[in-house]
Amino acid sequence: MILTSTRKLKGLAALIWYIGGFILLFKGISLIEEAIILRPTQYWHWVGIITGIGIGMLKAAFIFKRSIHRNMDRIDSLEDPQLWQFYSPKFFFALALMITAGVFLSRTAHGIYPMLVVVGGLDLSLSMALIGSSFIYWKRWK
Repeated sequence: MILTSTRKLKGLAALIWYIGGFILLFKGISLIEEAIILRPTQYWHWVGIITGIGIGMLKAAFIFKRSIHRNMDRIDSLEDPQLWQFYSPKFFFALALMITAGVFLSRTAHGIYPMLVVVGGLDLSLSMALIGSSFIYWKRWK
C-alpha cells in the first residue's frame, strides 16, 4: 500500500486529464492533416474541425465538468488515500476501453478521407472537452 494525500491524487488526476487532452489534440490534428493531404480541395475537414471543437466545448460544460466534480468528491471522501486511487476502478476500465477503441478507429481511418474527418473530429471533440473542463481541477485543488 502506498499512502498519499488527497491533494497529490487530485494533481495526478489533473495530470492524466491534461495528458489525455493533449494526446487527443495532436492525434486529431494529425488525422485532419492526413485528410487534407488526401483531398485538399474538399471542405469536409473544416466541418470536422469546427464540429469537433463545438461539441467538445459543450461536452466540457455539461458532461466533463460534472465528471471531475464527482471524482474530486470521491477523492475527498477517501480515508486512507492510495496512490492508484486518483480515478475509480470503473474509470480505469472505461479509459482502457476508450483507448482501445481510439487506436482501432485511428488505424482503420488511415487513407479513408471520410473516416479521417470523423475520427479526427471526434479526437478534437474529446480533447476540447478534456482541456476545456480541466480548470475544475485547479478550482478544487486544495
